This record gives sequence, structure tokens and C-alpha cells, in this order.
Amino acid sequence: MKIAAVRATPLNLPVKMGAKNTSLSLCLVDVELDDGRVGTGMTAITEEEAIAAIVNDVAAHHLVGMDPLRHEQIWDKLYWLLTPRGQSGYASHAIAAIDLALWDLKGQILGQPVWRLLGGARQQVPVYATFGFAFFDRDELASAAKQWVERGFKRLKMTVGHHALARRDEPRPLADVIAEDVKRIEAVRNAVGPDVQIFIDANCSLDYFHAAALAQRIEDFGIAFFEEPVTQNDIPNMVKLRQKTRIPLAAGQNEGHASRFRDMLVAQAVDVVQPNACITGGYTQCLRIAGMAAAFNTQFANGGAWPHHNMHLHAGLANGSLVEYHSVAVEVCKQVFDGLPEPTQGVLQLPDAPGLGFRPNRERVTELAKRPGSRGAGKA
Repeated sequence: MKIAAVRATPLNLPVKMGAKNTSLSLCLVDVELDDGRVGTGMTAITEEEAIAAIVNDVAAHHLVGMDPLRHEQIWDKLYWLLTPRGQSGYASHAIAAIDLALWDLKGQILGQPVWRLLGGARQQVPVYATFGFAFFDRDELASAAKQWVERGFKRLKMTVGHHALARRDEPRPLADVIAEDVKRIEAVRNAVGPDVQIFIDANCSLDYFHAAALAQRIEDFGIAFFEEPVTQNDIPNMVKLRQKTRIPLAAGQNEGHASRFRDMLVAQAVDVVQPNACITGGYTQCLRIAGMAAAFNTQFANGGAWPHHNMHLHAGLANGSLVEYHSVAVEVCKQVFDGLPEPTQGVLQLPDAPGLGFRPNRERVTELAKRPGSRGAGKA
């Protein structure tokens, strides 16, 4: 039983959210064995074309003939192939997609769902719904929040910052951005009442000064955590911010190296670490990060979307917790995969089927792959 082929398929997919049109890209990776079985992984929040080139033109040639069950050996080989001098970036995404495909295969080979192979701590996970995007105005945001609560969700996340640093020369003063964010958060809190948890995510789009100013102005709204508040997940600045606000801080969804999580934990920069199985080196590396979080008695949760892959990690491990049910990402996955479980009253039930428990629809993927690439615009 050996790896016979590794193939990546970049996809840039349209999504309609109510009356709003947007798009999001991802890259599927298939690992095929010499007996015909195929495992499928994926990555996203990156350039899908770049990941496909790395997998198809570099990594694939080094994996043919290897034992698919030796995922530690393969992960280490990919690490030294793609990140030998401390790089991360695209390489971490490519390794993650291949690693997920290998775990999907391992489940198929052993006849077990991935969450059981990872430890089998529980068969359901709590989710929070990411619903509040920059393309909604204040009234639309409040209305959307109410609709998600009516669907049984008691944990909601909205974005803030809205790429403020990247767009500061439009001109678009950061002070104006956070002033509007305060009003948007207030609108959501008024819409859903005091008993619904609200999480916010700046996607690394603010500097320390404006992240601190925003945190100070919204503390009374009862924010459950403030995700990626500062650019580059700058650890000294997160340490300063954590000392100045009562709001818990979270970060890590786009980090590529386990050592970055070590540094955040040692510095006490965050209250919640958030590796993402589709980005942070797959299940193999996320297991290591979860172990560090447990050693530091720090919450380990999912940020960065893709709940149907991350649910296996958080169901498998005893210290697993919240999974992000990102509404745009979910709509993208529904175009690609069959058999995705739906949450009920804010909880996702894990499948008993071997592997990941859901499969790509090959006919649809073939058609979707004919669409043009995102050319850098597919990160949402």
C-alpha cells in the first residue's frame, strides 16, 4: 500500500449571502493509493493557485511510493522540503492539505472516523456562527444576527477593523473605522440581547493603538473574545493589549509554525489559541499545538473557518472546544462536498463514517474547476 499520486485542484467559488454576492477560494488535494483509494484534504485563506503549484509541481513528486500511514514521516519530509530555513506562508497551507488527505485515508484504511483516531473525546462539538461581515450595513448586520439566533445559535462572531491598515491610504482613517465598529457591535448586542455571546475578529487589520481604543470602548458589551486584534499577531503588542482590557484575546488561525504558539503561550499573549487544521500544518501539527495549550491550561479553539475539518480535531481531543461555523466558508463547502453535517442548536454531530465522513462531489468539482482563479482576491 503506497502513495501513487498527489493532485491539487484550485477553486475560486461564488457565494450569495442573502442579497450580497461574494466569493472565496480553496485548494483541494487528493492523495491516491496504488489500490485506488483516495483521501481528500483542503486549505484556504490563501492563494489557491500558489498552493496548487506547490503541491503539483514540487511536493507530489517526493511523496509517490511512500506509506500513507506514516504521517509523521511524511510531515517531516514535507517540512524540510518546503520550509527548510524557517519559512511558513504557503508551505504550511500545502502541508496542511496533504496531511488532512492522509488522515482521511488512514480513517478509510482502518475503518474509523478521523475524530476517533485523534482520540475520540466526544462525538459532538459546540460551534459559533461567523455571520457579521463588512458587506452588511448596520441594519443588515442586526437583522442577520437575529436570524442566526432564531436558528438556535447562541454564539455569534462578527468582523471588525475591515482591512483598515491595508486600506489606510484610500483615505480611510483608522479612527473612523473603529468608531463605526463600536456602533455595529452595539447594534448586534441590542438585536440579540444579553444572553447571546458575541465574538469579534479584526483579522490582524489594526495596529495596537486602535485595537486598544476599540477594546476600551466595547468592554461593556460583554465580548466573549477579541480575535487577531493586531497586525502580524505581534506578540509584544498582544501582551500589552491583554494587560489593558478585560476582553479575552485569541489568535493563531493563520500561523504556520508550532513555535509561534509556544511564543504566544510563554509570553501570555492570548487567552485562546486557535490553530486551524486546514492552515496550520494539518492535524499532525495541530495535535502538538493542542498539547502545548493543555500544558499551559489555555483554551484551545478553532478560528479561521472550515468547521467540517476542524470538528474532527476538537471532537478528538479532551481539550477541544469551540468550532467556527463560518457562514461563507460553509456555503463554499456545500458546493464542493456531499454529506456535510448540519448543526442543531449550535452543536455539530460528528459522523461515524470512516475518514472525514464526507466526500467531494467529483462532477461538481470538475465544473467548478473551470472557473478562473481568484488572483489574490479569494481570501475573503
